[in-house]
Amino acid sequence: MSSENFGAVKVYQKAESLYELSRHLVSYVSFNKDLVKLYQSNSLRDIIANSLLTDARLISKNMAQALSSKSYSERLRNATFINIMIRNINSYCTGLEKDGVKEKEYLNLLRSEIKSFRKSYLKWIRTLPNSSDDSPS
Repeated sequence: MSSENFGAVKVYQKAESLYELSRHLVSYVSFNKDLVKLYQSNSLRDIIANSLLTDARLISKNMAQALSSKSYSERLRNATFINIMIRNINSYCTGLEKDGVKEKEYLNLLRSEIKSFRKSYLKWIRTLPNSSDDSPS
């Protein structure tokens, strides 16, 4: 396994861990404990929690797409999307704080995990070949 592939697997695993942590946090702070139906809630906290969970899942999904793509432009598109989701999750943490979540240590744990993921993710991105060869295989 090449170092690029090893780094990619590590970053994907971090993305999955981020999703798991997000799921546990959302389960704890949301008023609606049925996470599948969070989107139906009228509670601001549940709406934020649902968005957080959705974006955490999208990070893993886009990471998988970036890993499977041979197209540099496709990888960059996924990388841009992942960066947006990272910013969103940090904003959702702030939103949950403003909505009255008292367990700030849990939010800070998620922020720390996001920071760790982002650091590994950016390190992996720098290992990608900088090629514009998007010709079909």
